Amino acid sequence: MRASRAAAPEALSQGAGGTTATTTTPPLNEPSPLTAPPSRTHTSSSDRARARAWAELLRLPALFTVPGDALAGAAAVSARPTGRTLLAIASSLCLYEAGMALNDWADRDVDAVERPHRPLPSGRIRPAAALGAACALTGAGLSMAACAGRPALTVAVPLAATVWAYDLALKNTPAGPLAMATARGLDLLLGAAATAGAGVVGWKAGASSLDPRAGRAAAVPGAVGGTHRALTSAALLGVRRALPSTSPLGDRQAFPSAALHGIRQALPSAALLGTHTLAVTTVSRREAQGGSPLAPFAALAVTAALTRTVTRRRSLPTDRIAGSRRGTGSRRPAGVADLAAAAMSRLSRHPRQTGAQIPPPGPAPDPLDTHAALRLALAAAYAATTARPYLHATLNPSPPLTQRAVTAGIRATIPLQAALTARSGAKGATVTALLTTALAPLAGRFARKVSVT
Repeated sequence: MRASRAAAPEALSQGAGGTTATTTTPPLNEPSPLTAPPSRTHTSSSDRARARAWAELLRLPALFTVPGDALAGAAAVSARPTGRTLLAIASSLCLYEAGMALNDWADRDVDAVERPHRPLPSGRIRPAAALGAACALTGAGLSMAACAGRPALTVAVPLAATVWAYDLALKNTPAGPLAMATARGLDLLLGAAATAGAGVVGWKAGASSLDPRAGRAAAVPGAVGGTHRALTSAALLGVRRALPSTSPLGDRQAFPSAALHGIRQALPSAALLGTHTLAVTTVSRREAQGGSPLAPFAALAVTAALTRTVTRRRSLPTDRIAGSRRGTGSRRPAGVADLAAAAMSRLSRHPRQTGAQIPPPGPAPDPLDTHAALRLALAAAYAATTARPYLHATLNPSPPLTQRAVTAGIRATIPLQAALTARSGAKGATVTALLTTALAPLAGRFARKVSVT
């Protein structure tokens, strides 16, 4: 200060006892010592604390388990990821985070007793802000799905409904784990519907994207084991001629929806991923109290069964066609891939019908030789991630070991997604599986700073 309080009094007043009381008012250009402005260090520290609170609320490390759902769905329809697949991933991320925020909002009273350090019970985030974030993220997720196409939105709507139903009503009921498993399976189907929806939607008479007179190849999802990206115009003409008048697809003027066909192809992968989620969710119901070895033991058995399943090659459409030719008695309706295979076979025998000389295909490489090692490695990584924590929780179902088992189960979702992708045998599945696997170390690094449970 420029002057002391005694040397420069601004006002004098006579007290009741005859003493003189002095009051000092600082100059207008000088801030009062009682109201000092906050420092930059204090502001940045407050911002970091707020960001950490939201990271804990949204459980950001668990986000790395989400993109693999859509990628596995794209591989299940024997297609490479597209722009619509990326939109499906963005939609899944938003809906997943909406579920995380809504979960803490619904459990704020329970967390005040069992987990008072969580963002809402500790007062670091207001409950209204968490609920608003859940609503905003749900709207963003549905908007992203709408941008990916109507088939993706058709799957995203029940996915969002399942997430809200689980958090608000089903979590503490026997149907809770099943609802969570359904949500994870729908998330994989979201990627399959978005990717397959970019392909064939319908075949009408006259001008059509599948008309061989268009002079270009048209992509057919799920074509012959996922190794053919497109059919030539001659092959399309063969498909059209191969359609009988009494085909289960109707007449020759319409193809089935590619999105529905893709969802049907992705159902086995969605069931396997949902089974894993069912086991993890069942274990998580006792993570705060502990005391039950049955749930981790059942999860350990599920892990063994899933590991054995993903190491085997997925049944491809060509395998089913060969089985029907051997007289297996299968009554499964022919799909797009089956019709394409029949057309290619017909054209190879009678190329003059279309004016195209198509040589007979040579021996195709066995997908088992190409992807077996990768499937085995990913399945081993999945089993290694979960087996030991599940075993420890079985032997000693204390809250810390049960929470560790739940964390391991969540992290094991990534190698399982990669194994399902490699198991599809689709072209480019190896690269997609490796990219999915690369998310695991990132999830582990963030999990050291923010808990995923």
